[in-house]
This record gives sequence, C-alpha cells and structure tokens, in this order.
Amino acid sequence: MPPRRPSIPVCAWMLVFLTAAPLAAAVINGAIKSVDARARRLVVETRSGKTEDLTVSSGTTVTIDDRKKAVSDLKAGMSVTVFTDSNDRVTRIISRSGEPAAKPSTQTSTAPRQQPAVRRPARTPAASRIASGSGAGSTTSPGDWPQFDGPYRDNISRETGLRSRWPADGPPLAWTARGLGRGYASDSVADGVVYTMGNIGSDETVSALNLADGRKLWTTRIGPASQPSAGDGPRATPTVDGDRVYAMGADGLLACLDAKSGDIRWQKNILDEFGGSKLTWGICESVVVDGDQVICTPGGRGATMAALNKMNGNVVWTCLVPGGVGAGYASPVVADVQGVRQYIQFTAKGTIGVRANDGMFLWGNDRSANGTANCSTPLFVDNHVFSASGYNTGGALLRLASRSGRTEATFVYHTRDMKNHHGGMVALDGYIYGSNDPGILTCLEMKSGRVVWQDRSVGKGSLTCADGHLYLRSENGPVALIEATPAGYREKGRFDQPQRSGANSWPHPVVSNGKLFLRDQDILLAYDIKE
Repeated sequence: MPPRRPSIPVCAWMLVFLTAAPLAAAVINGAIKSVDARARRLVVETRSGKTEDLTVSSGTTVTIDDRKKAVSDLKAGMSVTVFTDSNDRVTRIISRSGEPAAKPSTQTSTAPRQQPAVRRPARTPAASRIASGSGAGSTTSPGDWPQFDGPYRDNISRETGLRSRWPADGPPLAWTARGLGRGYASDSVADGVVYTMGNIGSDETVSALNLADGRKLWTTRIGPASQPSAGDGPRATPTVDGDRVYAMGADGLLACLDAKSGDIRWQKNILDEFGGSKLTWGICESVVVDGDQVICTPGGRGATMAALNKMNGNVVWTCLVPGGVGAGYASPVVADVQGVRQYIQFTAKGTIGVRANDGMFLWGNDRSANGTANCSTPLFVDNHVFSASGYNTGGALLRLASRSGRTEATFVYHTRDMKNHHGGMVALDGYIYGSNDPGILTCLEMKSGRVVWQDRSVGKGSLTCADGHLYLRSENGPVALIEATPAGYREKGRFDQPQRSGANSWPHPVVSNGKLFLRDQDILLAYDIKE
C-alpha cells in the first residue's frame, strides 16, 4: 500500500476532469456503419445493436491505430470508440483500422483491443443487494464475507451476538495459519473456507484454508511473485462467487479459480489486455462480480474500466473515460440510482460512475482526489457517494440523480476532516467513521460533513463494522473495539496482536462467522468474538 508522501497540488487536467466530465454525454463503443466527412455525420452500430446517428463537431480529434487522422480516413466496419458532449456532438473518435467490431477475440494481447462481445444482461440481484448498492459474490451464510468490504461492499457485517466487550488481553485466539506468503491481501470467507493471497517464494499465489481450524486446503500459483514499491506481494482480496474465486495480482494478473480445487479456469493480464501501466504500489483493486460480469479497472489506453464475462474472461464492454483517466488503488462498488445500475470507482483523477449494462461513462468528480494515490473504496448510501483520500486532501459528498438512463452528480460539500489514506470507512445510520490522517478516528455527520467526535488514542488504521461496533486495526499498534455511535468515543477493549511481522498492518480486519481475522504477511490469526 502507498506510504504517506507530501501533498501534490491539483493540476490543470484535474480541474478539466472536474468541470468537463459531468458534461460528457456518452462514450459509445461499436462499429462504423457509415461516415460522411463533408456532412460531418457518423453512424455507429453499438454492441447492443442500437444505431447512433451522430454529428461530428468541427474540433473533433480522430486517432486511428494510435495515429492522428481526419474524419475522412474513417471507413465503414472499423471498430470505434466515440466520445460525445452534453449536446450529443462528437468530440473525439478512437478507431482501429484492421479490427472489425463483429469479430470477437478471446486471446490476451499486449495491445489494447476493442473486443465486441455478446452482451448478456446482469442477473437481477436480491432486493437487499439493490438497496445497499452492491453487487456481491454469492454468499450462502449470513456470516460469510465473500469479497473485500463484505457481501454488500459497505464494510459492514450483518452478524449479531458478538462480544460487546473484550477481556484485558483481547478475545481468545482460535487458530493461527502460516505459510501464506508476503503481501497485504485481506481475507474473504464463504462456504466454510477462507481465501487469501501472498507471495510464496518466487510465486504469487491464492490459498484456501479451512474455516474451522485454519488448515490449508490448497495453494495455486497464478504468476511470478510481484514486487511493487512499499513491500512485495499482492494487495487485493479474492472475490468468491458460487463455485469460483476471482483474484487480482499486484502486476495485473486476474485469475478465475475453482473454489474447491484451486484449479485455474481462466486468467489474463488486464494491463496487457487494455494497455495499462503498472502502478507504483501495485494493483490494489479487488474485483467485483455483478451478475455475469467481472468488473475491473485497467486504467489503460483500451479501457479505464472493463466488464469481463465471469465464465471465460471474454470482454463484454470497455469504458474509456474522457481525459485519459488512469487506475487508482481503490475497489469499485455497485449502485442502483433511480433505476440506473452503475459501477462507482475511485480512479487516479477522481470518482466516476459507469453504466453497468453497456459501460457508458455517466459522471465524474475530482474534489476528493489527490495526485499521488487514491485508495479508499467509495461509500454509496441513499443516492449519495462519499469518497476520501489522504495526502492532505480529504473527502467529498456527491448527490446522484438519474433520468432517461443517465446519471448526474451534484457536488454537496468537501471536508478536510476525513483524509482517509487506505484504511477504509463505514457509513452507519447517517454517520461516517474512518481514520483521518495523521491518525485521528473521526465521526462525521454524513449530510453536512460536520465533525461529531474525534479520538487519537488508537492511531491511524483500517476498520470494519459488525454488530454496532467498529473494529479498528492500527497499522503499528493495537486492535480496538469501539462502539459505533455519534454519542462519543466509547472504547470496549483493545489488545496488541501477537507474532507481529514487523511490517505495517495494512490488511483490513474481517469479521465473519463469529471470528475476527487479522492477516499479517505470512500468517493469519483468527479470534473468537462470539458471545
């Protein structure tokens, strides 16, 4: 995970993203049916079969095979990505001359490709999943935690009957698992199995453990050991969906594995596939599975965000956000905003919304973004999005509203009292809880950004929420249990983790099936926290 560095001023291109992105009407992917350069008309058949008759503005930029060209160089049959403004006029066209959109490919390439695919509608999720704004991997038990930030990607466990106070030396340790390798991956739990990642020797791996006793069930190599800055090894958490597990390596290797055997079903490198670049601190994104789609954020020339078929890895759609937006270090969430299902992600330049069914870019805002590393997963609550970053930046609240299949984002406020680096946040009953750099646990009123209370006693860390309590794991010190209430800071116990590796304790804590899981490099500790 990224270390703390001096803040970097907001650049001009970030201001362009802030002001221009919400005005972009669409990013259209498809094939050219006809083009009339003199009349400045372009007809595109989208991958869903819809025909778009577009007006090309006089200042439109055209690139074909990464070379600047004219509108007259476009030909029928070419794959094309078209950017339009709020008046539906074309402002930018990216095309591939030798790659017809009607010919899909299933092979990984080193160059970005516009791959058409048969688009299948996402499964209709459970009502509770729609309400929470998350598309999760399947979960078979109320206590399961099948992906990063939990079953609904809101960082809240639905378990009850947990200890409301801890003994002086903390809850009892149930078991310790070893041999998991180096890295900062957290854990997912489903169907009696715990999944995590790590560098073991020269390999980047995914491991499965028995939930009852920590016994290792299998370990699978997905690629060579990753060695990003600030510590070797993967940073993402596996996502479990039924009988499959999806794991992202720090260098962009995305693997789909059999949940029972660990056998690889398919894999590809999303940076190679979509022309992305390795991130300084490694890819930290934990992919989300939504219906038949796996959502990832390559941040490359071929796609800012992409949807892959979860069964075979084929490209369903790609989204190129205007301005060349690269990937950040965050993970996406799924939201339904007045009938428009979308993926919300925190990129290198700001928070964005992308339509789920076809990859259309909907909105963007950079008020919570810094120029170094945007890491924390956005919070989606009641048609509002709160996102925050460190490096002296802070957080911002946006209000979302949808109409005619599109969504607009309205800026509500900015606060410097939630400079959340990479420890994550929780929104509960109208309040936001999170670690505010340089290590102040803070409770904000969500609607206003007003500070309700702050406390420095535990220090900077990552947190999760279960049964009305926050579980705060300091990156260098204790683990604390704190009541999640705006009434004030109410600590219910703390302990120092044994067998510390010496590395920063950046993996997020997980509460699942009556246990608290703490990953620390090569080991995983499981504590009994049931009453």
